[in-house]
Amino acid sequence: MSDPAASTLASATAARFRAAVETATTTGDLTGFAPLFRPDVRLYSPVSFKPFDGEEMVLGLLGVLVRTFEEFRYIGSFTGEAATSRDPEAPASPADVLLFRATVDGKEIHGMDLLHFDEAGLIKEITVMVRPHSAVQALGQAVLRGLVEAGLVPEKPEPEKPEK
Repeated sequence: MSDPAASTLASATAARFRAAVETATTTGDLTGFAPLFRPDVRLYSPVSFKPFDGEEMVLGLLGVLVRTFEEFRYIGSFTGEAATSRDPEAPASPADVLLFRATVDGKEIHGMDLLHFDEAGLIKEITVMVRPHSAVQALGQAVLRGLVEAGLVPEKPEPEKPEK
């Protein structure tokens, strides 16, 4: 069981993350994310085997996503604890799940953001999951275009191989 103070900090950060996403999807302003992440934050995307590492890459990806998603809205949340993908042997720490709906290129997406927090309440890991498969494909194509346009990946990235 995690520290109640850490859980309180995590819940406050989750609320600020949700507000930052909602602001960014309507205005394009990403400044609300700046104080929420650890510098070594990691984001696991449903469209990439390799995670996005570091605050600069995660913020870059979030910028692409808020421009890509249409009609984005959070529809619910859950609070609890979970181990991270980065260190699955470590004890569980505070975690929140934010459920969302959106549209990408005419495909409706159902998804969730799984947020893991450190002792200070900063986000150390995000796992994004979406369904259905056709929406994942549409999202992957749109995100790749956005990452190339933003200069975050080369125009012809090397084929990804699953991590072992």
